[in-house]
Amino acid sequence: MRAEGTQKVIPARKSGGSIAATSPVTTTLIGIAVLFFLVAGPGTATFENMAQNNFAVAQGQWWLIFTAALLHGSFSHILFNMWALWVLGPQVERGVGAGPYLALYVAAAGVGGAVAYHFGGAFDVGVGASGAIFGLFGIWVSWGFRRRNTAQGRAILSQMGFLLLINAAIPFLIPRISWQAHLGGLIAGFLIGEAWARVRGPQTNVIRILIGLGVAAAAVISVL
Repeated sequence: MRAEGTQKVIPARKSGGSIAATSPVTTTLIGIAVLFFLVAGPGTATFENMAQNNFAVAQGQWWLIFTAALLHGSFSHILFNMWALWVLGPQVERGVGAGPYLALYVAAAGVGGAVAYHFGGAFDVGVGASGAIFGLFGIWVSWGFRRRNTAQGRAILSQMGFLLLINAAIPFLIPRISWQAHLGGLIAGFLIGEAWARVRGPQTNVIRILIGLGVAAAAVISVL
């Protein structure tokens, strides 16, 4: 896939090998999440120390907006998030490269956590990779929007719109789902995608990484 009028953003190309071989960051992120779920699940000290406790964030523990993305509260929670990561992540990773992809994931997690902090309760506690995964939704929406005058772009917007509609309804059906983190991650992913689409030249990869890290830094600054 190619963003209209720009260099490749999320190319849909044939690639040999399995997803695990061609998308190592995605598979590593899934592996890390599963490992944390098995050894640092709810009730453990690690879980309590790494979850996003808004009161603790207010006391200066800004890193919790990121570490919460490593944790999940139940089997269904991690199953849904890792399935979404497996579906949405590999093509983005292959399209932009491992470094920018990881920077996007971290930035969306951080912005999701920051929005959950600013618009959640003072004593709310949250976990999950939803903010980061909604960043992937955002990058796809950005690509589809830029190609909205093509059949492929309209198809992606339709698919993403349907999935986002379902996810927008989930917080109203299942209590304690953070719509704030979802919204923050989605916005971060979309804005990063729009910025990436304007980057050209031999330093594209480095600049995209710096854009992602800059967004992550802005999330940190906002909670200090």
